[in-house]
Amino acid sequence: MANPVPGQAESPASIHSLSNLEALRFPVLVSVPHAGREYPPELLDNLNVPASHLLRLEDRYSDRLAAAAIASGFPAIIARKPRAWIDLNRNRSEIDPDMVIGMDPSQTGQMSRKVRGGLGLLPRRLHGAGNLWRNKWSHQHVVDRIEKDHEPYHLMVAHQLDRIRSTFGCALLLDLHSMPPVLDDNRRKIGFVLGDRFGRSCESRYVELAAEHFRRQGHSVQTNHPYSGSYILERHGNPSRNIHAFQLEVDRSLYLDSSMREPTAAAGSIAELIRNCCAMLAEQLTGQDQLEAAE
Repeated sequence: MANPVPGQAESPASIHSLSNLEALRFPVLVSVPHAGREYPPELLDNLNVPASHLLRLEDRYSDRLAAAAIASGFPAIIARKPRAWIDLNRNRSEIDPDMVIGMDPSQTGQMSRKVRGGLGLLPRRLHGAGNLWRNKWSHQHVVDRIEKDHEPYHLMVAHQLDRIRSTFGCALLLDLHSMPPVLDDNRRKIGFVLGDRFGRSCESRYVELAAEHFRRQGHSVQTNHPYSGSYILERHGNPSRNIHAFQLEVDRSLYLDSSMREPTAAAGSIAELIRNCCAMLAEQLTGQDQLEAAE
């Protein structure tokens, strides 16, 4: 079993790790949905490919990037199960019926582009690896994953955002991910991509402030391209209620080794950069100097 980030507590059902939720100090909630490294035996037993291929689905050690914010008191929810088990950034209807025994395609509606590409609620295949699983999953097994892992995560996020809004009058969800190295139009490596579903999940000023924060540290930053955010932002971002949500993608080469497997010493400085971004956003949301409070 992987060790949680220092300062985290496991939820009773070990579905996710929770931090700093008892006494809320800040209006920014950090969510890390794709860093899970606890692979259930039934998943590994059904593999059709070497287990190492599943690492490509992970936002590898992106939970480490939340460590400094957690240490400073920011509330956080971090998934423990891996994306190969269930993708928390997909709607529960985004299922490839060919993966499920006896499932009628009419039960899933129109298949999204992501499902057709093999990356639905239950990932099915990876480019260059083919189908991930030897056998189809039973329908009840899929339902259990949704009810025991997917829905509780989202209910917890929604509950905490409502608590934060009740406490501070506003709330912001920073949904933390990592991405493979990408180049911008000038062939410069993009350090960070901020997505807000093109303004639908967050007031643009918060995204612009966050983007400028990372640019001041010398990083190339883009918004909504190539990642604009998905189901988590769609479900939880509601600017009309003063609940904002944006996705932060971090270039993995900024904090992982050349094999993209293990964190380097730079992970600490990137985590500090993200922590300072959270403090800046908290200050903007409340009008108070949250950076000093975080220290």
